[in-house]
Amino acid sequence: MITPYTIAIPQEDLDEVQSRLARVRWANELPGVGTDYGEPLAPIKRIVTYCREGYDWRVWEAKLNAYPQFMTTIDGQTIHFLHIRSKVENALPLILTHGWPTSVIDYLDLIGPLTDPHSYGDKKAQAFHLVIPSLPGFGFSGPTHETGWNQYRTARAWAELMQRLEYNRYGAHGNDWGSVLSPEIGRFDPEHVVGVHVTQIFSEPSGDLAEMEALSSQEKELWQNFHWWRHHRGLYHPLQSNIPQTLAHALADSPVGQLAWHYQLIGDVVSDDYIISNAMIYWLTNTAASSARFYYEAAHPTMTPTSPTTVPLGLSHFGNDHPAIRSFASRDHANIVSWKVYEQGNHFATQAAPELLINDIRSFFQQ
Repeated sequence: MITPYTIAIPQEDLDEVQSRLARVRWANELPGVGTDYGEPLAPIKRIVTYCREGYDWRVWEAKLNAYPQFMTTIDGQTIHFLHIRSKVENALPLILTHGWPTSVIDYLDLIGPLTDPHSYGDKKAQAFHLVIPSLPGFGFSGPTHETGWNQYRTARAWAELMQRLEYNRYGAHGNDWGSVLSPEIGRFDPEHVVGVHVTQIFSEPSGDLAEMEALSSQEKELWQNFHWWRHHRGLYHPLQSNIPQTLAHALADSPVGQLAWHYQLIGDVVSDDYIISNAMIYWLTNTAASSARFYYEAAHPTMTPTSPTTVPLGLSHFGNDHPAIRSFASRDHANIVSWKVYEQGNHFATQAAPELLINDIRSFFQQ
C-alpha cells in the first residue's frame, strides 16, 4: 500500500533544537593548527549561529511539501519518497538516489528541468517521471529496525518500489551511496532497467601491482591524492563501517555535533542552508545511528556479487571527487557506455554543477 505523506515537524521539536543550540558547550582547541586535528571552532560557530539566527526550517519543509510525497513499506521497512510525474508524453521513469550525509533535498532543483524540459528552454530534451526515495534508515525512511539494510537490499527494494508504481521500463541515477546501489538495481532488475547514470564509480585497486603500474601518470597522481584524503579527511568511513553506534550516541544528543559531522565532509563548497537542512532532517528524524549503520551493513554483507554489472552505465565525474579510474571501473562494470570527466563541480554535483548534471542525465537516457 502507498499512502500520501506531508512533512509536518511539531513546533516543539524545532524549539528543542533552538534550546539545545543556545546551551552549547564549545569544544576547546589548540591555537595555530588549522584543520590538522579536524574541523576548527570558527566555522562550526558560524554555522551554528546562522542556524539559530537566520535559518528557517519551515522554508525547506515547504519546498519539500511542494511536491507529492508518499510512504510505503517494503521488506518490512518504511520507505519515504517523492513522486513527480511529467506531463510530457514520452517521459521515462527515473529513480534518483541520494547518499550520506545528504537527503532527498539533493534533487529539489533538478525536478523542474527533468520533468518539464520544455519550460527550461529545451523542447527536444528527454523528460522524466521522477521517483526520489529516502534511503532506508535515512530521514523520513528511518530509522531501520533490523540488520542487513545495505546497497544490495536497498536495490531490491527500489526495484519493488518501481514495480508498485507500475513502471515496467525505467532508469536509475545516483550520487554517493546512490552511485553504489543504482548499478545493483540493474543487476537485480535487468528486464526493466534501461540504463544507470552515476556521478562516481567507487572501484578500488585489486592489489595487483601490474594494475597500478599500468595507470597513467595522471591516474597515479589522482589515486595518491585520494589516498591522502581517505587517511586524513575520510575517516568517517571506517568509523561508521565499524562502530557506528558509538558515534551515534553523540550525534543523537547534540545538534551541534550533528552539524559539525555534516560540515566536516561537506565544508564550504555548498550553502550553509543546504548543510543545515540535511543535518536537520537527520536530527528531526533521529536517524544519525541508522544512517551510519548503512556503512556497517555495506562493510559486512551477507552476500556479495561475484560478477560485474552488465546494465548500460554512464558516469559523469566532477572535479575534486573520488578519482575516476577507467581500468578499475571496467573490472566491476562490464557495460560502461558513457564516461565524462569535468574539472568543474565537486562531490555534490546537484548543488555545484546542476546544469552539467542535468544535461548529462538527459543525453545519457536519450540513448
